[in-house]
Amino acid sequence: MNATIMSETELKEQVVLALKTVYDPEIPVDVYELGLIYEIKIFPVNNVYILMTLTSPSCPSAGSIPGEIEQAVRNVEGVNDVSVELTFDPAYSSDMMSEVAKFELGFM
Repeated sequence: MNATIMSETELKEQVVLALKTVYDPEIPVDVYELGLIYEIKIFPVNNVYILMTLTSPSCPSAGSIPGEIEQAVRNVEGVNDVSVELTFDPAYSSDMMSEVAKFELGFM
């Protein structure tokens, strides 16, 4: 018997916490606070879909960040499968950063 069954909301919160452990190597702010995560969906049974972008299409970390995100989310207890999709529509802008990120980077 499964010891703990998380609700979709609880699982999503755990996914966000995992995302906050992944950083763009050039920016000292995590990918979630940077606004690089456009969408998080949870499908039965605990399959996680993440739609994300990068700070630019020529980002030197384009090859590694999506994989790091996938691995971090896979490590969340209860997650069955992870799918990370990369998009550049809409294009990223600093307006997408959280206030925490803007503060960290001196935009505020």
